[in-house]
Amino acid sequence: MTSMDADAQLEALTRGTVDVHVAEDLLARLKTGRPLKVKAGFDPTRPDLHLGHTVLMQKMRQFQQLGHEVIFVVGDFTARIGDPTGKSQTRSVPTEEESEEGARTYAEQAFKVLDRDKTRLVFNSEWLSPMGFADVIRLAGRYRLARMMERDDFKKRWAEHASISIHELLYPLVQAYDSVALECDIELGGTDQLFNLLVGREIMREYGQKPQCVMTTPILEGLGAKLEEGKIVGDKMSKSLDNYVGITEAPRDQLFKLMSITDDVMWRYYELLSEEPASAIAKMKSECEAGQMNPRDAKLRLAREIVG
Repeated sequence: MTSMDADAQLEALTRGTVDVHVAEDLLARLKTGRPLKVKAGFDPTRPDLHLGHTVLMQKMRQFQQLGHEVIFVVGDFTARIGDPTGKSQTRSVPTEEESEEGARTYAEQAFKVLDRDKTRLVFNSEWLSPMGFADVIRLAGRYRLARMMERDDFKKRWAEHASISIHELLYPLVQAYDSVALECDIELGGTDQLFNLLVGREIMREYGQKPQCVMTTPILEGLGAKLEEGKIVGDKMSKSLDNYVGITEAPRDQLFKLMSITDDVMWRYYELLSEEPASAIAKMKSECEAGQMNPRDAKLRLAREIVG
């Protein structure tokens, strides 16, 4: 374990996060001095990872560097259900072959960011596939429909009389059961995953386990994002929108794409993707604003770090 005390760890780990449930509990666990089990799940619905995925992985690596156990959950089983988060209609479900191919490439690409020797890589089909129908009924009986319908996407679709399939209601419960199977201390996810992560806390409590702490990271905007009225606006980074930087793209292509972002958005990318200390980033930004540093040089420095 690191020699950094619990308070310093908490400060470092919560940098750049949006939600922390619950900081007091997380601090108490850090004070025990034992390595914590830190889980994040990735459904292999597409074969390649991009920089948007690495925002979460950077936080995972930070936990690794502090001596904690990071568990990379490949959702090869949950991908066949389909995460309804943010969807305005029932999504198509990938075939088993597509899920297997995505799982293979995700596992390979994850180690461009994470330390292979310090990462526990698991596939959630390991504990979900053996579950029988009776097991699923018992799991479903541990959560209330009224609570499930509180999530924004379901509420909106219900109000608009749009389709909601029963299997979509099961997704948060199945994701939560991953935490039960792994007995997690912490689950990480993007801000759009907050509902699912909090369901995990409740389901763990139902199974007699201490509820996991929850931390969310921001969603990275894509290459076309701009600053408008002091706020960055733009679609999230996505392969389907072709506004992404793939982590397996050629270095020259990554560099070219990163140099295309606006100077204002560059600081957002620094905040979410760079390992530079916050003080160093603030100093660079101040120097650029004062005309003491060319923003292009700062952007090139960021691009080289990411490509590296």
